[in-house]
Amino acid sequence: MKIKIISKKNYPELKKLYSKFDISDNAEVCLAVGGDGTFIKAANEFDGLILPIRSAEKNSTGYYADVDLNQVDFIIKSLLSKNYKVEELGRKVEVDYEKSKYYGVNEILLKNIQGEVYFKLYYDEKGRRSKLYEYTLSGDGLLVTSAIGSTAYNRTAGGPIIMDKNVLCLTFLSIENPLTNSVILRKDEKLHVEIEKGIGVLSYDGIVIGDLNQGKSFDIRLSDRKVKVLKLNNRNEEFSEKLLRIIKSKMN
Repeated sequence: MKIKIISKKNYPELKKLYSKFDISDNAEVCLAVGGDGTFIKAANEFDGLILPIRSAEKNSTGYYADVDLNQVDFIIKSLLSKNYKVEELGRKVEVDYEKSKYYGVNEILLKNIQGEVYFKLYYDEKGRRSKLYEYTLSGDGLLVTSAIGSTAYNRTAGGPIIMDKNVLCLTFLSIENPLTNSVILRKDEKLHVEIEKGIGVLSYDGIVIGDLNQGKSFDIRLSDRKVKVLKLNNRNEEFSEKLLRIIKSKMN
């Protein structure tokens, strides 16, 4: 089996993996070793199956990982014997800006620069554009995520944890308007954002696309690009176990 390794650090345990597998960019599986940031990096760089592995560091939460580096022998055995299954985590979020497309795993983010950013929101369904809100919204910005990223920035911003793999979630950041609840959009709906005043930075997964000022606009939709992970047999964590690990990490 050919594997690719994307790791937060050069952990000693990686030596066993290098000795047992062919390491190649043209790999069947990518091992993302570290925390959730490493997993997001792997999902951005590798268009294939990913096995998230938590590092052995005490403070590594790794929400998407069911195993850690202390189980490296079990990981090797499972991969060599193909004792695993493939699971779809969800879809990447597509942002269309100035005729270029970008794909976020964790989130698409519009963030203000020095003061509030003012924007209007619309949604398109079957080629018909409608206003999402009648008025202009102003504040720190907004983020859009799918089920994959809903447990990260979206959760800390007060947005919901999403179980449905076929919806988008729009969450506002310090918006000064009567209605500030998160909005869920179906997979066939597209969000359209127009900047009216101020300057905002548009980015995906922490990667900057560009600065947007008055008159600029962009579209966001749920893409057809799926993120798939390997689940090693007998090592599948329940949803509640993953949430408990996040809670414990906040208490340390």
